[in-house]
Amino acid sequence: MGAVMLRSSLTVRSLYCGLFSWAFGLITIAVLAGPVAAQPMDRSGYIKANYNKAEYRIKMRDGAELHTSVFIPKDTSQQYPILLNRTPYSCRPYGAEMHRNLGPSGYLEKEGYIFVKQDVRGRWNSSDKYDNMRPHQPHKDGISESSDTYDTIEWLLQNIPGNNGKVGITGISYPGFYSAAALPEHHPALVASSPQAPIADFFFDDFHHQGAYTLMYWTATPTFGYQHDGPTTNNWGKQINPRPSGNAYDYFLKLGSLKNSSKYFGDDCFFWKELASHPNYDEFWQKRSILPHLGNIESPIKTNVMTVGGWFDAEDLFGPLQIYKQIEKYHPETFNVLVMGPWSHGQWSSSANNTQIGYIDFGPGISDFYQREVELPYFNHFLKEKGALPDFEALVYDTGVGKWEKFDAWPPKSAKPGSLHLGADRYLGLQPQKSPPKPFTEFVSDPAKPVPYRKMEDTVIQFTPRQYMTDDQRFASQRPDVLVFESEVIKDPVTLVGPITAVLNITTDQTDADWVVKLIDVYPDDTPNQANTPPGIKLAGYQQMLRSEVFRSRFRNSYAKPEPLVPGEITEVRVPLQDVFHTFKQGHKIMVQVQSSWFPLIDRNPQKYVENIFEANDEDFVKAKHRVYHDGKNASRLEAQVFERRTDSN
Repeated sequence: MGAVMLRSSLTVRSLYCGLFSWAFGLITIAVLAGPVAAQPMDRSGYIKANYNKAEYRIKMRDGAELHTSVFIPKDTSQQYPILLNRTPYSCRPYGAEMHRNLGPSGYLEKEGYIFVKQDVRGRWNSSDKYDNMRPHQPHKDGISESSDTYDTIEWLLQNIPGNNGKVGITGISYPGFYSAAALPEHHPALVASSPQAPIADFFFDDFHHQGAYTLMYWTATPTFGYQHDGPTTNNWGKQINPRPSGNAYDYFLKLGSLKNSSKYFGDDCFFWKELASHPNYDEFWQKRSILPHLGNIESPIKTNVMTVGGWFDAEDLFGPLQIYKQIEKYHPETFNVLVMGPWSHGQWSSSANNTQIGYIDFGPGISDFYQREVELPYFNHFLKEKGALPDFEALVYDTGVGKWEKFDAWPPKSAKPGSLHLGADRYLGLQPQKSPPKPFTEFVSDPAKPVPYRKMEDTVIQFTPRQYMTDDQRFASQRPDVLVFESEVIKDPVTLVGPITAVLNITTDQTDADWVVKLIDVYPDDTPNQANTPPGIKLAGYQQMLRSEVFRSRFRNSYAKPEPLVPGEITEVRVPLQDVFHTFKQGHKIMVQVQSSWFPLIDRNPQKYVENIFEANDEDFVKAKHRVYHDGKNASRLEAQVFERRTDSN
């Protein structure tokens, strides 16, 4: 397997960076002042002074050539491990110009690694055709992201001078998927992987939420939807013309049915065709999930894995949680740990001092702590044999009390099953409502007036909106088509930990319905604003969304074989809300909201059952009367796990 060298100047430089000592057992971690090794203020200047760049076209086993940029320390006094990043978003800048950053952080750049960036097959300056979430297959049967990674590593080890024979791979979002996809049948030299905000399954994550189409990603479809004519260094490809503008709510409402979207893309947008022609979890989507291959016990995963995610990641929350759990379940002997912090998508790689999600500020130093006290030691230990083995199984941030904690399992073994029970007249409690005055609460859902996912004026057109994950839900609680259930004022703090599932017993007078469930922390009426709270925002009485998800009733029995609802028939619908780690503090209240639209974040359900919502006509969208039951055997609830927190965290 050969390569064509485009440009090269190779020498090496070493730097020292100390490691912190990992504490033992289950502890609360303070974000300490004084970094182990100062992150360079000017990363681009440091990189130019200390690294040389080379570019190659590495040939894969089938002849495809992948553009690969290699950055080697100038100091050749020692050998260095390789840290690989594979991306569909380009290795720009190409040619002699140096990158502004090479690694996940300046700490790793100062530590000294051989950094490698690669355009994946079919993207940018690499050859062949592109395939979204390319299905894995055994190496003997053909090519996949795993075989491409294997071939790349093999070539790098044989051709890049000064490497120590060890390789790590990491990346955020789509590159996070490539980091996970490298694990099945991995190269023996791949000793450390860190999938960060990884996509795991496109039907449940990213472009979908559990099968419901993420409409706000509509503008991003062309980015992944067209094949390039050949290797290129300066073209993202086609875009929507004319580009969407104005208020997103109004724009997408006027757009109407998804059927009207095809004219914006053309016949050559292969990704839109895939989305529109595969509305169910059929073989097309199933074979693109990386999860079954991470659960293949006949292909042991011996690479050490640290999966990273953010509790407020609007794009890829499902991925990191499920990838960690799948490896843990099927490969218990593998070093496999989870890190979940108070971040949005990829925010842990930021150099910003404060971690702010929407209008909520979680404080200073959180991302810096992760970069120097978690990520740097992880790669140093496994790739350089420096420092102690990370001693946590799960390093997770309590978004209610604002503290890191270590657990020896996720969810923690000490957590106990519990439920939040919905009741009549807005009741929400840890115990079922005694003698509810009525068996159900009902509302009318009108697709012509869907519930916005943010305040109407904030629904701007953007790819992958993020701020809404901590938005104040008071705008929604005032609508007649949003059901509100609220607890009494909390006297003793309540900590929910691990996965949450909403179990709704419902009826409708139509044949389909979406169910959006939101878990909310209601602040006391005397809560002061934070130092960074924007003008016009009041945290007094703020209804902060913690977790939210949508579920399409047609998938209640099978994601592969949808079924219409029977009008008037009480039906159980289970809505997975993903995991959470949050303490509801004394003086706060817990709120749950239930609604049937979430626009334009999620496409509208016609509510009249159609085989393919992407082919629904505008006249298929009809009003529906929905009921949520809360009596006896038909009681609705949120199933969760309750963690008894120590008094010093209250």
